[in-house]
Amino acid sequence: MSEIKNLKPECVWRNFYALTQVPRPSGHLEKVQQFLLDFAKDAGVEAFKDPAGNIVMRKPATPGMENRKGIIMQAHMDMVPQKSPDSNHVFETDPIEPWIDGEWVKARNTTLGADNGMGVAAIMAVMEAKDLKHGPVEALITADEETGMYGANDLPTGELNGDILLNLDSETWGKFVIGSAGGIDVTATLSYKEAETDPEDAAVKVTLKGLKGGHSGLEIHEGRGNANKLMVRFVREAIEECEARLASWHGGNMRNAIPFKAEVVLTLPKDNVYALKELVEDWKADFEDEYRNIESGIEFYTEDVETPKTVVPEEIQDNLVDAIYACHDGVVRMIPFYPDVVETSSNLAIIDIESGEAAIKILARSSREDMKDYIVKTLESCFNMAGMKVETAGSYGGWDPNPDSEILNLLLKVYKELNNEEGIVQVDHAGLECSVILGKYPNLDVVSFGPTMRSPHTTSERCLISTIEPFWKLLKKTLEVVPEK
Repeated sequence: MSEIKNLKPECVWRNFYALTQVPRPSGHLEKVQQFLLDFAKDAGVEAFKDPAGNIVMRKPATPGMENRKGIIMQAHMDMVPQKSPDSNHVFETDPIEPWIDGEWVKARNTTLGADNGMGVAAIMAVMEAKDLKHGPVEALITADEETGMYGANDLPTGELNGDILLNLDSETWGKFVIGSAGGIDVTATLSYKEAETDPEDAAVKVTLKGLKGGHSGLEIHEGRGNANKLMVRFVREAIEECEARLASWHGGNMRNAIPFKAEVVLTLPKDNVYALKELVEDWKADFEDEYRNIESGIEFYTEDVETPKTVVPEEIQDNLVDAIYACHDGVVRMIPFYPDVVETSSNLAIIDIESGEAAIKILARSSREDMKDYIVKTLESCFNMAGMKVETAGSYGGWDPNPDSEILNLLLKVYKELNNEEGIVQVDHAGLECSVILGKYPNLDVVSFGPTMRSPHTTSERCLISTIEPFWKLLKKTLEVVPEK
């Protein structure tokens, strides 16, 4: 596993490996915050943790570069904690186990954390380097980006001094992002009084897993299966055809990840258990056929379990199932003038129903504020009809593209000189912290770029080894040629 420390450029891979050994799932960042502060102390650069939990580092200009514009290098310290069903990994305590698989670096049975650990590693390499030429540089390593951009949202004004923001959280080498979608968390909740289970009923646990899942911004347009949306189709028919009752539902675990697993516990008359199990087989065949060119590992199966004492009351059960069935999931529409980029979407991410409480959690995204409002009202209408309380939180605006950006044009020039090809300018549907930071520092000139990564937020997350060295060379050269103030 430590072989990745020997990859080139050594300064980036060594720091990335060190980062994989420090637990840093969203919401549990104490260890990585201290790790970064200790690193800065050893490197001899100023560093502090701000009130939002972000780590800020500052390094003065090298001699003769004092009059250059200040650059803020920005990445987020947290990672999405996803693991395979048979993994015993504990993200709060265990290190990630990276390994080399051909041209990629992956992790064993977990997310890799290259999103956004590779950006953090590059920042660390700049901060510790003694041979780079640069103007004044700052590092902004934000907290809890993956769960709501809390570090960026709570970033104090007046804390940063730079003129240019280089966000290192994009995931396709050679593409330069100058705009991204805004987003908002939508949560629908309902408390209910449980009903007693018929003592003569049996209980069956039904599990759907093996879907690809994925990043709800980068991969929402690929037509991947959403475990919650597939499960509701089966549950509704089980209720209608097998007299099933819903006891519990648990599906998904991250708002910004397409759910790859869902499980329900149903009670039903014992005479109908065989029919229910046949229904599962029928739906498994249907799902495999529908997603035959997209999903390859669908598992859908039953287990006999102890009959729970209570179930969801029938009327509430039917309303919840109807709402989940009707809830929009996936792309709403593409950007009219960027037809290959998603404009508006929603991800039916998490469903938890059990013990008298129902909660449905969605991440809605749009690069237009009016369309973000539209999808929120669509979701509100759906769940209000089921008698649920709907709340929103964590709203952040989109990042409006600036194709005339000075730093963009400089990056494109340097990229062509180093790689003998033109860079690609694009707008992303995935949310980036740039929009939030620009809201607090509106005069910053901002571009996002990074090495190639695939399948972030899943156990298939991987980083393309060959893109790290050119990424590092571009960052170094840009620091060297940044314009004067």
